[in-house]
Amino acid sequence: MRLGVDFGTTRTTVAAADRGNYPIVAFSDVDDDVCEYIPSLMALDGDHRVYGFDAVELARQGAPHLRSFKRLISDPAVTSETTVRVDRRDINVLTLLTEFLTYVAHEIRTNSSVSQIPDEEPLEAVIGIPAHAYSAQRFLTLEAFRAAGFTTLAMINEPSAAGFEYTSRHRASLSTNRQQILVYDLGGGTFDASLVSVEGTSHEILGSHGNNLLGGDDFDQVLAQCALAAAGATFADLSDSDMDDLLEQARDAKEALTPQTRRISLTVGARDVTVPVADFYAHCIDLIDSTVETMKPLLAIDSEGGEELGPHVAGLYVVGGGSQLPHVLRELRRRFGRRVHRSPPTAASTAIGLAIAADPESGFTLREQLSRGVGVFREMQSGQMVSFDPLLDAHLRVSTQDSVSVTRRYRAAHNIGWFRFVEYTATDDQGVPRGDVLPYGELIFPFARELQDMGDALDPHAVSVRRTEDGPLIEEKYTVDRHGIVHVAITDCDTGYTVSQSLGSK
Repeated sequence: MRLGVDFGTTRTTVAAADRGNYPIVAFSDVDDDVCEYIPSLMALDGDHRVYGFDAVELARQGAPHLRSFKRLISDPAVTSETTVRVDRRDINVLTLLTEFLTYVAHEIRTNSSVSQIPDEEPLEAVIGIPAHAYSAQRFLTLEAFRAAGFTTLAMINEPSAAGFEYTSRHRASLSTNRQQILVYDLGGGTFDASLVSVEGTSHEILGSHGNNLLGGDDFDQVLAQCALAAAGATFADLSDSDMDDLLEQARDAKEALTPQTRRISLTVGARDVTVPVADFYAHCIDLIDSTVETMKPLLAIDSEGGEELGPHVAGLYVVGGGSQLPHVLRELRRRFGRRVHRSPPTAASTAIGLAIAADPESGFTLREQLSRGVGVFREMQSGQMVSFDPLLDAHLRVSTQDSVSVTRRYRAAHNIGWFRFVEYTATDDQGVPRGDVLPYGELIFPFARELQDMGDALDPHAVSVRRTEDGPLIEEKYTVDRHGIVHVAITDCDTGYTVSQSLGSK
């Protein structure tokens, strides 16, 4: 069965590709109530880790638990060895992700609206990823899905998938003059915005900006702070369990809000408090402002310097569970007018788009942007200096169907090469990366044949970098696969000696 799987910060949503239809997969919780999601939650039952619906029940009973663990892998420093501490236990993050996705696969097969899937039939999935996910996050997500038993067809940026859902539903809104949509994707833990150009079923990402640490969780925190203020208390006044309980109340109350709601009732410790909805919304403005500021580069600038939707934009398409808050849509319409539309299946728009991408009969195609450039610092002047070489531009167009490669050839000028790869969002006028510059991996390549002959016995740290002038012919090949992961292979064309690495995997 072909599926679209949106692994979310607070909820994981699945849609199926079914003969041109893309129904949301429904699950039964512990009370046999139907839910169109699986809670992204882990709880401890003694020495055992429990996930999803069972974890919700344990958490309500006071068991140690972990919410929003997707945010753990948004840290650029995360690796496959990273651990998280829960109730004095260190849990490997990759193991945590794999176990949760294994639970998701089991629920799909045994406890869902598509549970008639034969055991021998693979779960073939297109999976979503935040548009501005670091490469380490992409690698860990892909590896966790693989280890959980999914066959991953492609990894697509979440707002790009929502663009598919828009086109399938609102194709008539596009015209010759307005063939673009601006996707506003506010999820449980992340915010992304992408400008999508649409021609028939062909989609191309013209630009993408995001914030990996802004989402519905932050609105929950704001409501909890409002409740604390009403109670004359602070976070420090509450125990960990009372704080968890307050945040859960805030999340439930926020999700239950309607345009007609005027007051929110919460319990802070043993005290009942009431928060006027208007006060809560007033404190949310900074978060909404932050989303607009993030997508500012994708907006047009009017004659007075304000932001507006571009003349070729058919609409601002609002998706993601976090955008179900009534004030988000209200505020966006106040700023951008009638061209603001919210997806009917707001929280499932991405999953539906991913299912469309998984369906070979849909005809939908996509050209993405890397969103982050890739470059390398190289040794110069016998190791006394380094130079920066941009390899892959952040605006490079990549296909979800095919890989893209860049190849370089040169004569080595040193006996050994130290390649220090980085990700970056921008460069200055001299081509030097600035702002968001993050380590992306390191590769050591012996250019001198005698060093190559040493094999595993080579200690590169014991080798002094020296200039050798006319060295061997070297080929560097950088390949961006359909998941957005960059692979590097460096080869001595004279000897055939090769070193390769998937960047972001270490």
